[in-house]
Amino acid sequence: MNWSALAKPVRSGATALVSGIANAAGWLNPCKLFQPKPASKQLSFTIAFVGLAAKMAKADGVAVKVETQAFESCFYVPPEERANVQRVYQLASQDVAGFEAYAERIARMLADDPALLKDVFECLFNIAAADGVLHQGEEAFLQAVAAKFGYDEIDYQRVRSLFVHDPSSPYVVLGISPDATDDELKARRKELVRENHPDKLAASGVPQEFLVLADRKLAAINAAYDAILKERETRSREKASG
Repeated sequence: MNWSALAKPVRSGATALVSGIANAAGWLNPCKLFQPKPASKQLSFTIAFVGLAAKMAKADGVAVKVETQAFESCFYVPPEERANVQRVYQLASQDVAGFEAYAERIARMLADDPALLKDVFECLFNIAAADGVLHQGEEAFLQAVAAKFGYDEIDYQRVRSLFVHDPSSPYVVLGISPDATDDELKARRKELVRENHPDKLAASGVPQEFLVLADRKLAAINAAYDAILKERETRSREKASG
């Protein structure tokens, strides 16, 4: 296996760390769907994902602890291998150089699995929003990754709205027109809750490490629904009093 090829997007000096991980191929299971695949492909995905996540944390100019914790919250690593992953993560987080190569690799590997590709993208947003602010550099980074993943502006904004608080965009969160009736609004919320429920996602094969984002997505969906209801109730009262 050509480990130097896998390490290309990482800065000089990473090859030794990657080689250390190589000796434990199979220890990290980033995706249940990758288990039947050759260990080389599974490892390649792992390195690309860890590298891309690390560079996401550096996109605002500094990688802070809360962003590292956000990465760990959506990507399970066995305790005995945590030190290896942390070393690769810390090395990759020194700068953002080469993140496009990681994004392209992941896009190719998950070309036939759009649901998991979306989980990866949502995890990146989870890291970006961990410190409570989406910086300009992080936004540019995420937009570039979105383009590599084949997402258009609507796709990007829908994912963004799940992690970035923007009172003007509850309709974007739900993916519904402001002209939708109350019944349509209720039906849409029910549909999204059903699609994003952890049990439903688990049954459809979504890896366990990505299920931790489900609660956050459901919270965003419910918050958007409540915001629209509140807006409509306020507008109705103003019309009645006027």
